[in-house]
Parts: sequence; structure tokens; C-alpha cells
Amino acid sequence: MRAALVVGLLIFAAIVVAVVALVRDSQAGAAPGENCPPGAARVDLTLPDTAAEVKLRVFNGTAAKGTAERVSRDFKDRGFQMQPAAATKSKHAGVAIVRYGPKTVGAAQWIRAYFLGEAETAYNPKQTTDVIDVVIGERFRQLATRTEVNQSLAQLSEPQLPPGACPAP
Repeated sequence: MRAALVVGLLIFAAIVVAVVALVRDSQAGAAPGENCPPGAARVDLTLPDTAAEVKLRVFNGTAAKGTAERVSRDFKDRGFQMQPAAATKSKHAGVAIVRYGPKTVGAAQWIRAYFLGEAETAYNPKQTTDVIDVVIGERFRQLATRTEVNQSLAQLSEPQLPPGACPAP
């Protein structure tokens, strides 16, 4: 009998705590980006469901001819929408640079996973297109496999809100 009384009191206390927490919730009714400062970029943090939702343009930042075309073909074979490959005047010594804007923050995180998180990122809040630019560097060897991409995504975690930006509603 005493045990039932104690359990009943614990359940009642839990209900009271839950009700108080819900009533005093300061986030109730707040929409994402509601407190966004004027002029701040609204960014899309969602990861795409399929590769077909992502548009890429690959630049060759190496001394080797045809690198951008080869990487573009690899991405296309994985289902991505590809813009024509191009060369860039500046060379890159690292693995790659992923350049993106507010519309592609989540997708850029996914693309970074294809470089096992070793690609540098370059966020531009003024970029208005939904195309992600990838500059291939001298240390690039190959794109990650599907399994490696999934493992890399888990390590990279959720896409982070860039400085001075707000989540899109």
C-alpha cells in the first residue's frame, strides 16, 4: 500500500513538472528565423534527400589536365546535376574547396563528406545561385565511396549555421 502511494506521488509530481515546463516555455510559437536581424542571410540547413537535388560545378585547381572533367563525371555517375567543368586561375594545394551560398548550406555539408571532411569550405552570404562550386586541389585522390560518405556525414554532424545567418523558415 505504501509503495502504491509513493508511486502515485511520483507520477503526480512528474505531471506537475511537465505542465509547468510547457506553460513557461519561452520558445512556444517561435518560428525559425523569427528573430533574424535585418539583412542577415536565411540559409537552408536541410540535407538533400537525393543527389539529383544538388547542382555542382567542378573547377580544376591542380596542374594536371582533365581533373575537373574526371571529378565531374564521377559526381554525375552518382546522380548529381552537373554544370560544365572549368579551370581556375588559382591553384589549390589542399584536397578541395567547397564554395556555397545560403541556398546550399545543407547540400555543401553532404559534398564535404565526399572528400571525407578534408575539403575546406568557403561560405558566401551574397551568392544567390543554388550551385555549389568545388575546386579540386593537388592533394585530391578520389571521391569517397557511399559507405565512406555516410561515415563522414556522421562525423561531420549536422550542418552548422554560418556566422551572421539565420535558418530559413
